[in-house]
Amino acid sequence: MPVKNKFIRSISDISNGEFEGISNDYDSPFMSYGFLKSLEVSGSASHSSGWQPHHAVCYENEVLNGFMPLYLKNNSQGEFVFDHQWAHALEQANRSYYPKFLTAMPYTPCETSKLFTRSQSDALNILETVKQKMIDDNIESWHVLFPGANDSHLLLNEGFIERYGYRFVWNNRDFENFDDFLKIFTSRQRKNIRKEREVIKQFDITFSTKEGENLVLEDWNVFFKFYVNTYYQRMQKPYLNKEFFELIHFYKNKLKPILFFASIDDEVIAASLCFRDELSLYGRHWGAAKDISGLHFECCYYQGIEYCIKNRIAFFDPGIQGEYKIRRGFEPKLSNSYHFILHADFRNAIKRFCADEKKQIMNYFNACNKYTPIKKEYRI
Repeated sequence: MPVKNKFIRSISDISNGEFEGISNDYDSPFMSYGFLKSLEVSGSASHSSGWQPHHAVCYENEVLNGFMPLYLKNNSQGEFVFDHQWAHALEQANRSYYPKFLTAMPYTPCETSKLFTRSQSDALNILETVKQKMIDDNIESWHVLFPGANDSHLLLNEGFIERYGYRFVWNNRDFENFDDFLKIFTSRQRKNIRKEREVIKQFDITFSTKEGENLVLEDWNVFFKFYVNTYYQRMQKPYLNKEFFELIHFYKNKLKPILFFASIDDEVIAASLCFRDELSLYGRHWGAAKDISGLHFECCYYQGIEYCIKNRIAFFDPGIQGEYKIRRGFEPKLSNSYHFILHADFRNAIKRFCADEKKQIMNYFNACNKYTPIKKEYRI
């Protein structure tokens, strides 16, 4: 039976039905047809934004057997795994680090499967096709960021270098309510969190949650004003545009977005955006019109924790980095990325870099576990 491996320049080159046929009902808001298409149609993932789609697909008898998101990148923006030192080192050797291949969800550092196939042989076919393309076009490196566990084992077996990172994740221990959650802390930290939340109450700030049928298009217009304000305050251009969020609304039944709004006297002053699947809540973006102490923590963390407790969601991943999350009940978790380096000299240098970096990451990870305010009997 003829097998055909190729690259497509848009997720629209395959249908939603074809994509669903190989996803095996994988429950992810990000590794989904709607999310990827929203990024591309809105121009958020495009050649001009530095994310040129170059997805790898595998067909057998004209039936889609495999898909892997792949982007040709001329920069390292919006990735959350930092490789600027690598780029500088290669340029010092008078070689070009860019363009590079990247397998990731644009602007989304969330762990999820990055490879859908019908069989192991289809997965290997896709990997070999990308490697051959690297040889043909002299692309020095290929990076797979935040993959799922099954992807990780495959990538290691296929010659990828493992790089360690960390994130902070909240774990639901079958809490009945927020006060029940606070029992895991030392008494001092319980007081600190209650005091932090009390400040918000003193401003008479109320919160509302919009999801599913209660989430309407106008809600995205409100949220978008806060989202762009976050970037403008840093004198940066937002990665995502208004059209992207409108498309997310169109696919909301599959992607399951949740908006948390903060209001004073019926005036919305801040909002945060999360997505969810059956196991996890994912914090992604936020913004505010007023600078109020503790509002970020309440809107982005405590409201999400309350939601997880109410809806029996096991994990809350609010995004990478930010060790201040430790004092609010988020626990350190190792994360991984995988890197295929074409030429042996650069490959050996990256291996050494990752081995040295791993020691630093593990020291930091152990220190985070040591100084957490969570009582020992509750630690994971």
